[in-house]
Amino acid sequence: MSSGGLELPPGDPGPGGDGATGTPPGAVSLARPVEIGAELDWGAEAWTEVHTRARRAGRAYIWLNLVEQRLRAVVAAVLRPVYEPVHGDDWVVAAAGPAGQEWVQRAVAVREVSRRKGYLLDPADDNVLSFLTLPQLRELVVQHWPCFEPYLDDRRDLELALDELEVTRNVVSRNRALSQAVLAQAERAAARLLEILGGGAAVPSADRLPIDAVEDLVGDRYADVVGVHPDRVRLQRQLPAEDLFGDARRLDAVGIGLNLLVQNYSGRRLVRLAEAGCRARLLFLNPASSAVRRRERELGLKKGEMSRSVEMNILHMRRVRARLRDPDAFEIHVFDETPRFTAYLVNGDGSDGLAVVQTYLRKARGIEAPVLVLRGGGLGRGVVREGRSEDDGGLFAVYREEFESVWADSRPVS
Repeated sequence: MSSGGLELPPGDPGPGGDGATGTPPGAVSLARPVEIGAELDWGAEAWTEVHTRARRAGRAYIWLNLVEQRLRAVVAAVLRPVYEPVHGDDWVVAAAGPAGQEWVQRAVAVREVSRRKGYLLDPADDNVLSFLTLPQLRELVVQHWPCFEPYLDDRRDLELALDELEVTRNVVSRNRALSQAVLAQAERAAARLLEILGGGAAVPSADRLPIDAVEDLVGDRYADVVGVHPDRVRLQRQLPAEDLFGDARRLDAVGIGLNLLVQNYSGRRLVRLAEAGCRARLLFLNPASSAVRRRERELGLKKGEMSRSVEMNILHMRRVRARLRDPDAFEIHVFDETPRFTAYLVNGDGSDGLAVVQTYLRKARGIEAPVLVLRGGGLGRGVVREGRSEDDGGLFAVYREEFESVWADSRPVS
Protein backbone atom coordinates (compact mmCIF):
# COMPACT_ATOMS: atom_id res chain seq x y z
CA MET A 1 0.00 0.00 0.00
CA SER A 2 1.39 3.45 -0.86
CA SER A 3 2.48 5.79 1.89
CA GLY A 4 -0.35 8.17 1.03
CA GLY A 5 -3.01 5.45 1.40
CA LEU A 6 -4.97 4.34 4.43
CA GLU A 7 -3.78 1.09 5.99
CA LEU A 8 -6.51 -0.84 7.76
CA PRO A 9 -5.69 -2.72 10.96
CA PRO A 10 -5.68 -6.50 10.81
CA GLY A 11 -8.82 -8.33 11.71
CA ASP A 12 -9.44 -10.37 14.81
CA PRO A 13 -7.62 -13.67 14.34
CA GLY A 14 -10.26 -15.45 16.35
CA PRO A 15 -9.79 -18.29 18.76
CA GLY A 16 -7.80 -20.38 16.28
CA GLY A 17 -4.98 -17.84 15.93
CA ASP A 18 -3.86 -15.87 12.86
CA GLY A 19 -4.30 -18.70 10.41
CA ALA A 20 -7.46 -20.18 11.85
CA THR A 21 -9.83 -17.88 9.97
CA GLY A 22 -8.05 -18.01 6.65
CA THR A 23 -8.17 -14.19 6.48
CA PRO A 24 -5.31 -12.71 4.46
CA PRO A 25 -2.95 -10.43 6.39
CA GLY A 26 -4.15 -6.82 6.43
CA ALA A 27 -7.79 -7.72 5.64
CA VAL A 28 -10.74 -6.87 7.87
CA SER A 29 -12.90 -9.76 9.08
CA LEU A 30 -16.59 -8.98 9.40
CA ALA A 31 -18.18 -9.64 12.77
CA ARG A 32 -21.14 -12.01 12.81
CA PRO A 33 -24.55 -10.36 13.35
CA VAL A 34 -25.42 -9.98 16.99
CA GLU A 35 -28.82 -11.16 18.19
CA ILE A 36 -30.62 -8.09 19.64
CA GLY A 37 -34.00 -9.65 20.23
CA ALA A 38 -35.92 -7.47 17.75
CA GLU A 39 -39.35 -8.77 16.70
CA LEU A 40 -40.04 -7.80 13.09
CA ASP A 41 -43.37 -9.57 12.61
CA TRP A 42 -46.70 -7.78 13.06
CA GLY A 43 -49.49 -9.50 14.88
CA ALA A 44 -53.20 -9.27 14.14
CA GLU A 45 -53.64 -6.27 16.44
CA ALA A 46 -50.86 -4.32 14.73
CA TRP A 47 -52.28 -5.05 11.26
CA THR A 48 -55.73 -3.93 12.42
CA GLU A 49 -54.25 -0.67 13.66
CA VAL A 50 -52.34 0.11 10.46
CA HIS A 51 -55.38 -0.74 8.33
CA THR A 52 -57.46 1.65 10.43
CA ARG A 53 -54.84 4.36 9.96
CA ALA A 54 -54.73 3.75 6.22
CA ARG A 55 -58.52 3.90 5.87
CA ARG A 56 -58.76 7.17 7.78
CA ALA A 57 -55.86 8.69 5.86
CA GLY A 58 -57.46 7.61 2.56
CA ARG A 59 -60.77 9.26 3.42
CA ALA A 60 -59.00 12.44 4.51
CA TYR A 61 -56.88 12.49 1.34
CA ILE A 62 -59.97 12.34 -0.87
CA TRP A 63 -61.51 15.33 0.91
CA LEU A 64 -58.22 17.25 0.73
CA ASN A 65 -57.88 16.44 -2.95
CA LEU A 66 -61.40 17.67 -3.72
CA VAL A 67 -60.90 20.92 -1.83
CA GLU A 68 -57.52 21.59 -3.44
CA GLN A 69 -58.85 20.97 -6.94
CA ARG A 70 -61.85 23.20 -6.30
CA LEU A 71 -59.76 26.03 -4.81
CA ARG A 72 -57.30 25.79 -7.70
CA ALA A 73 -60.16 26.12 -10.19
CA VAL A 74 -61.54 29.16 -8.33
CA VAL A 75 -58.12 30.86 -8.23
CA ALA A 76 -57.65 30.26 -11.95
CA ALA A 77 -61.13 31.54 -12.81
CA VAL A 78 -60.65 34.78 -10.84
CA LEU A 79 -56.96 35.68 -11.25
CA ARG A 80 -56.13 34.39 -14.74
CA PRO A 81 -58.20 37.07 -16.54
CA VAL A 82 -56.44 39.72 -14.44
CA TYR A 83 -52.81 38.67 -14.94
CA GLU A 84 -52.64 36.52 -18.07
CA PRO A 85 -53.29 39.30 -20.64
CA VAL A 86 -50.11 41.07 -19.43
CA HIS A 87 -47.87 38.25 -18.18
CA GLY A 88 -48.92 35.31 -20.34
CA ASP A 89 -47.91 31.87 -19.02
CA ASP A 90 -46.14 33.53 -16.08
CA TRP A 91 -49.39 34.92 -14.69
CA VAL A 92 -49.15 32.78 -11.52
CA VAL A 93 -45.65 34.13 -10.81
CA ALA A 94 -46.92 37.67 -11.31
CA ALA A 95 -49.95 37.05 -9.08
CA ALA A 96 -47.74 35.71 -6.28
CA GLY A 97 -45.77 38.97 -6.30
CA PRO A 98 -42.70 39.69 -4.14
CA ALA A 99 -44.34 38.20 -1.03
CA GLY A 100 -44.73 34.82 -2.69
CA GLN A 101 -41.54 34.86 -4.70
CA GLU A 102 -39.92 32.01 -2.76
CA TRP A 103 -42.73 29.46 -2.89
CA VAL A 104 -43.79 30.22 -6.44
CA GLN A 105 -40.21 29.79 -7.70
CA ARG A 106 -40.08 26.48 -5.86
CA ALA A 107 -43.23 25.42 -7.69
CA VAL A 108 -41.66 26.46 -11.00
CA ALA A 109 -38.58 24.35 -10.24
CA VAL A 110 -40.65 21.29 -9.30
CA ARG A 111 -42.61 21.67 -12.52
CA GLU A 112 -39.41 21.72 -14.58
CA VAL A 113 -38.10 18.58 -12.84
CA SER A 114 -41.42 16.85 -13.46
CA ARG A 115 -41.22 17.78 -17.14
CA ARG A 116 -37.71 16.38 -17.53
CA LYS A 117 -38.49 13.13 -15.74
CA GLY A 118 -41.77 12.59 -17.52
CA TYR A 119 -43.96 12.83 -14.41
CA LEU A 120 -46.50 15.05 -16.17
CA LEU A 121 -48.88 12.58 -17.77
CA ASP A 122 -51.77 15.01 -18.23
CA PRO A 123 -51.13 18.18 -20.29
CA ALA A 124 -53.76 19.92 -18.17
CA ASP A 125 -51.35 19.77 -15.20
CA ASP A 126 -48.43 21.31 -17.10
CA ASN A 127 -48.75 24.70 -15.42
CA VAL A 128 -47.39 26.34 -12.29
CA LEU A 129 -50.80 26.54 -10.65
CA SER A 130 -51.03 22.74 -10.52
CA PHE A 131 -47.88 22.64 -8.40
CA LEU A 132 -49.10 25.01 -5.70
CA THR A 133 -50.10 23.49 -2.37
CA LEU A 134 -53.30 24.25 -0.48
CA PRO A 135 -51.62 26.88 1.79
CA GLN A 136 -50.13 28.61 -1.26
CA LEU A 137 -53.50 28.70 -3.02
CA ARG A 138 -54.94 30.16 0.15
CA GLU A 139 -52.22 32.82 0.14
CA LEU A 140 -53.21 33.87 -3.37
CA VAL A 141 -56.82 34.26 -2.28
CA VAL A 142 -55.86 36.30 0.79
CA GLN A 143 -53.49 38.56 -1.18
CA HIS A 144 -56.14 39.27 -3.80
CA TRP A 145 -59.26 39.20 -1.62
CA PRO A 146 -60.85 42.23 -3.36
CA CYS A 147 -60.88 40.14 -6.56
CA PHE A 148 -62.56 37.20 -4.81
CA GLU A 149 -64.94 39.16 -2.61
CA PRO A 150 -67.71 39.43 -5.24
CA TYR A 151 -67.79 35.62 -5.50
CA LEU A 152 -67.14 34.42 -1.93
CA ASP A 153 -69.36 35.59 0.89
CA ASP A 154 -67.17 35.60 3.97
CA ARG A 155 -63.39 35.59 4.11
CA ARG A 156 -63.40 34.68 7.81
CA ASP A 157 -65.50 31.54 7.22
CA LEU A 158 -63.18 30.52 4.40
CA GLU A 159 -60.02 30.96 6.47
CA LEU A 160 -61.47 29.21 9.53
CA ALA A 161 -62.42 26.19 7.44
CA LEU A 162 -58.97 26.13 5.84
CA ASP A 163 -57.37 26.34 9.30
CA GLU A 164 -59.35 23.28 10.41
CA LEU A 165 -58.31 21.41 7.30
CA GLU A 166 -54.63 22.32 7.71
CA VAL A 167 -54.35 20.11 10.80
CA THR A 168 -55.44 17.09 8.79
CA ARG A 169 -53.27 18.04 5.81
CA ASN A 170 -50.16 18.01 7.99
CA VAL A 171 -51.05 14.67 9.56
CA VAL A 172 -51.78 12.99 6.20
CA SER A 173 -48.71 14.43 4.44
CA ARG A 174 -46.45 13.09 7.21
CA ASN A 175 -48.24 9.73 7.45
CA ARG A 176 -49.03 10.13 11.13
CA ALA A 177 -52.00 8.62 12.95
CA LEU A 178 -55.27 10.42 12.25
CA SER A 179 -57.84 10.17 15.03
CA GLN A 180 -61.51 9.69 14.28
CA ALA A 181 -62.28 13.08 15.83
CA VAL A 182 -59.80 14.91 13.59
CA LEU A 183 -61.08 13.02 10.53
CA ALA A 184 -64.66 14.02 11.34
CA GLN A 185 -63.55 17.63 11.77
CA ALA A 186 -61.76 17.51 8.42
CA GLU A 187 -64.80 16.10 6.62
CA ARG A 188 -67.02 18.84 8.07
CA ALA A 189 -64.49 21.53 7.16
CA ALA A 190 -64.02 20.17 3.63
CA ALA A 191 -67.77 19.97 3.03
CA ARG A 192 -68.10 23.53 4.31
CA LEU A 193 -65.28 24.71 2.02
CA LEU A 194 -66.82 23.09 -1.04
CA GLU A 195 -70.07 24.84 -0.18
CA ILE A 196 -68.31 28.22 0.24
CA LEU A 197 -66.42 27.76 -3.03
CA GLY A 198 -69.59 27.01 -4.93
CA GLY A 199 -68.97 23.41 -5.94
CA GLY A 200 -72.18 23.16 -7.95
CA ALA A 201 -75.92 22.75 -7.52
CA ALA A 202 -77.08 21.25 -4.25
CA VAL A 203 -78.26 17.67 -4.33
CA PRO A 204 -81.77 17.35 -2.83
CA SER A 205 -81.13 13.99 -1.12
CA ALA A 206 -78.05 15.44 0.58
CA ASP A 207 -80.38 17.13 3.05
CA ARG A 208 -81.46 13.70 4.31
CA LEU A 209 -78.19 11.80 3.92
CA PRO A 210 -75.22 13.97 2.87
CA ILE A 211 -73.21 12.52 0.01
CA ASP A 212 -69.83 11.34 1.20
CA ALA A 213 -66.72 12.06 -0.86
CA VAL A 214 -65.72 8.41 -0.87
CA GLU A 215 -69.21 7.39 -2.00
CA ASP A 216 -69.11 9.93 -4.80
CA LEU A 217 -65.79 8.58 -6.10
CA VAL A 218 -66.27 4.82 -5.73
CA GLY A 219 -70.05 4.55 -5.83
CA ASP A 220 -70.04 2.43 -8.98
CA ARG A 221 -68.09 -0.26 -7.16
CA TYR A 222 -70.96 -0.86 -4.76
CA ALA A 223 -73.89 -0.24 -7.12
CA ASP A 224 -76.07 2.30 -5.30
CA VAL A 225 -75.56 0.96 -1.76
CA VAL A 226 -74.39 3.88 0.36
CA GLY A 227 -74.85 2.45 3.81
CA VAL A 228 -74.94 -0.91 5.59
CA HIS A 229 -76.01 -1.15 9.23
CA PRO A 230 -76.19 -4.26 11.44
CA ASP A 231 -79.65 -3.27 12.73
CA ARG A 232 -82.26 -0.56 12.57
CA VAL A 233 -81.12 1.10 15.80
CA ARG A 234 -77.73 1.96 14.29
CA LEU A 235 -79.45 3.11 11.09
CA GLN A 236 -81.56 5.62 12.97
CA ARG A 237 -78.52 7.12 14.68
CA GLN A 238 -77.26 8.23 11.27
CA LEU A 239 -80.57 8.58 9.45
CA PRO A 240 -83.47 9.40 11.79
CA ALA A 241 -87.01 8.92 10.52
CA GLU A 242 -87.46 12.69 10.42
CA ASP A 243 -84.56 13.03 7.99
CA LEU A 244 -85.62 10.05 5.90
CA PHE A 245 -89.28 10.97 5.43
CA GLY A 246 -89.18 14.73 5.92
CA ASP A 247 -90.01 16.80 2.81
CA ALA A 248 -90.75 13.64 0.80
CA ARG A 249 -92.73 14.14 -2.42
CA ARG A 250 -93.47 10.43 -2.78
CA LEU A 251 -93.35 7.57 -0.31
CA ASP A 252 -93.75 3.89 -1.18
CA ALA A 253 -93.43 1.39 1.65
CA VAL A 254 -93.89 -2.39 1.84
CA GLY A 255 -93.45 -4.72 4.79
CA ILE A 256 -95.20 -6.58 7.59
CA GLY A 257 -96.07 -3.70 9.92
CA LEU A 258 -93.98 -0.74 8.61
CA ASN A 259 -92.88 0.09 12.16
CA LEU A 260 -90.06 2.39 11.05
CA LEU A 261 -92.69 4.74 9.63
CA VAL A 262 -95.70 4.16 11.88
CA GLN A 263 -93.88 4.11 15.23
CA ASN A 264 -91.20 6.70 14.51
CA TYR A 265 -93.02 9.34 12.47
CA SER A 266 -96.05 10.90 14.11
CA GLY A 267 -99.48 11.10 12.50
CA ARG A 268 -99.39 14.89 12.74
CA ARG A 269 -96.21 15.04 10.69
CA LEU A 270 -97.64 12.57 8.17
CA VAL A 271 -100.67 14.82 7.74
CA ARG A 272 -98.44 17.85 7.17
CA LEU A 273 -96.39 15.84 4.69
CA ALA A 274 -99.46 14.79 2.72
CA GLU A 275 -100.95 18.30 2.77
CA ALA A 276 -97.67 19.60 1.38
CA GLY A 277 -98.13 17.37 -1.67
CA CYS A 278 -96.57 14.03 -0.74
CA ARG A 279 -98.30 10.97 -2.20
CA ALA A 280 -97.93 7.78 -0.16
CA ARG A 281 -98.59 4.12 -0.94
CA LEU A 282 -98.36 1.81 2.08
CA LEU A 283 -98.36 -1.98 1.73
CA PHE A 284 -98.98 -4.00 4.91
CA LEU A 285 -99.03 -7.76 5.27
CA ASN A 286 -102.64 -8.83 5.71
CA PRO A 287 -102.98 -9.40 9.49
CA ALA A 288 -105.48 -12.20 8.83
CA SER A 289 -103.18 -14.11 6.47
CA SER A 290 -101.47 -17.41 7.20
CA ALA A 291 -98.12 -15.68 6.53
CA VAL A 292 -98.54 -13.67 9.76
CA ARG A 293 -99.14 -16.86 11.77
CA ARG A 294 -96.03 -18.47 10.27
CA ARG A 295 -93.98 -15.38 11.14
CA GLU A 296 -95.28 -15.48 14.71
CA ARG A 297 -94.10 -19.08 15.04
CA GLU A 298 -90.68 -18.22 13.59
CA LEU A 299 -90.15 -15.47 16.17
CA GLY A 300 -91.66 -17.44 19.04
CA LEU A 301 -94.46 -14.91 19.57
CA LYS A 302 -97.82 -15.67 21.12
CA LYS A 303 -100.63 -16.49 18.71
CA GLY A 304 -102.22 -13.30 17.41
CA GLU A 305 -99.54 -10.99 18.86
CA MET A 306 -98.14 -9.90 15.52
CA SER A 307 -101.50 -9.72 13.76
CA ARG A 308 -102.81 -7.35 16.45
CA SER A 309 -99.70 -5.17 16.08
CA VAL A 310 -100.18 -4.95 12.30
CA GLU A 311 -103.89 -4.18 12.76
CA MET A 312 -103.04 -1.31 15.13
CA ASN A 313 -100.58 0.14 12.61
CA ILE A 314 -103.15 -0.06 9.81
CA LEU A 315 -105.80 1.61 11.99
CA HIS A 316 -103.38 4.39 12.83
CA MET A 317 -102.68 5.02 9.14
CA ARG A 318 -106.42 5.00 8.41
CA ARG A 319 -106.92 7.73 11.03
CA VAL A 320 -104.18 9.76 9.35
CA ARG A 321 -105.85 9.30 5.97
CA ALA A 322 -109.23 10.37 7.38
CA ARG A 323 -107.77 13.75 8.35
CA LEU A 324 -106.61 14.59 4.82
CA ARG A 325 -108.42 16.83 2.38
CA ASP A 326 -107.38 14.42 -0.39
CA PRO A 327 -107.56 10.83 0.94
CA ASP A 328 -106.43 9.51 -2.45
CA ALA A 329 -103.00 10.91 -1.72
CA PHE A 330 -102.62 8.34 1.07
CA GLU A 331 -103.30 4.82 -0.21
CA ILE A 332 -103.27 1.80 2.11
CA HIS A 333 -103.18 -1.77 0.76
CA VAL A 334 -102.61 -5.25 2.19
CA PHE A 335 -100.97 -8.28 0.54
CA ASP A 336 -101.20 -11.99 1.33
CA GLU A 337 -97.87 -13.27 0.00
CA THR A 338 -94.95 -14.49 2.10
CA PRO A 339 -93.10 -11.30 3.18
CA ARG A 340 -89.53 -11.28 1.89
CA PHE A 341 -88.35 -7.80 2.78
CA THR A 342 -89.41 -4.42 4.09
CA ALA A 343 -88.58 -1.34 2.04
CA TYR A 344 -89.18 2.39 2.30
CA LEU A 345 -88.63 4.18 -1.02
CA VAL A 346 -88.59 7.97 -0.75
CA ASN A 347 -88.88 10.01 -3.95
CA GLY A 348 -88.37 6.89 -6.03
CA ASP A 349 -89.40 8.75 -9.18
CA GLY A 350 -86.70 11.44 -8.94
CA SER A 351 -82.97 12.03 -8.92
CA ASP A 352 -82.97 12.42 -5.13
CA GLY A 353 -84.37 8.98 -4.33
CA LEU A 354 -83.40 7.26 -1.10
CA ALA A 355 -84.39 3.80 0.11
CA VAL A 356 -84.07 1.77 3.31
CA VAL A 357 -84.31 -2.01 2.78
CA GLN A 358 -84.27 -4.96 5.19
CA THR A 359 -84.66 -8.65 4.44
CA TYR A 360 -86.57 -10.82 6.90
CA LEU A 361 -84.49 -13.29 8.90
CA ARG A 362 -86.09 -16.40 10.43
CA LYS A 363 -85.19 -15.72 14.06
CA ALA A 364 -84.71 -11.94 14.10
CA ARG A 365 -87.29 -9.20 14.44
CA GLY A 366 -87.29 -6.37 11.93
CA ILE A 367 -85.52 -3.99 14.31
CA GLU A 368 -82.66 -6.52 14.62
CA ALA A 369 -82.17 -7.27 10.90
CA PRO A 370 -79.35 -5.76 8.80
CA VAL A 371 -80.24 -2.61 6.86
CA LEU A 372 -79.19 -1.38 3.41
CA VAL A 373 -79.41 2.30 2.46
CA LEU A 374 -79.69 2.92 -1.29
CA ARG A 375 -79.58 6.03 -3.45
CA GLY A 376 -81.70 6.28 -6.58
CA GLY A 377 -81.43 8.48 -9.64
CA GLY A 378 -77.91 7.86 -10.94
CA LEU A 379 -76.19 7.28 -7.57
CA GLY A 380 -77.95 10.22 -6.02
CA ARG A 381 -76.12 12.78 -8.11
CA GLY A 382 -78.84 13.40 -10.64
CA VAL A 383 -76.50 12.23 -13.39
CA VAL A 384 -75.80 8.94 -15.11
CA ARG A 385 -72.27 7.60 -15.11
CA GLU A 386 -70.58 7.36 -18.48
CA GLY A 387 -71.42 4.12 -20.27
CA ARG A 388 -74.27 3.26 -17.90
CA SER A 389 -78.00 3.62 -17.97
CA GLU A 390 -79.60 4.98 -14.84
CA ASP A 391 -80.71 1.58 -13.56
CA ASP A 392 -77.62 -0.48 -14.48
CA GLY A 393 -76.14 -2.26 -11.48
CA GLY A 394 -78.42 -0.50 -8.98
CA LEU A 395 -80.52 -2.12 -6.29
CA PHE A 396 -82.89 0.81 -5.92
CA ALA A 397 -84.60 -0.04 -9.22
CA VAL A 398 -84.82 -3.72 -8.24
CA TYR A 399 -86.78 -2.98 -5.07
CA ARG A 400 -88.87 -0.31 -6.79
CA GLU A 401 -89.92 -2.89 -9.39
CA GLU A 402 -90.61 -5.46 -6.68
CA PHE A 403 -92.80 -2.97 -4.84
CA GLU A 404 -94.83 -2.28 -7.97
CA SER A 405 -95.30 -6.01 -8.52
CA VAL A 406 -96.62 -6.60 -4.99
CA TRP A 407 -98.76 -3.45 -5.18
CA ALA A 408 -100.42 -4.69 -8.37
CA ASP A 409 -101.51 -7.91 -6.60
CA SER A 410 -102.61 -6.24 -3.35
CA ARG A 411 -106.03 -5.14 -2.09
CA PRO A 412 -107.01 -1.69 -0.85
CA VAL A 413 -108.04 -1.05 2.75
CA SER A 414 -111.28 0.90 3.01
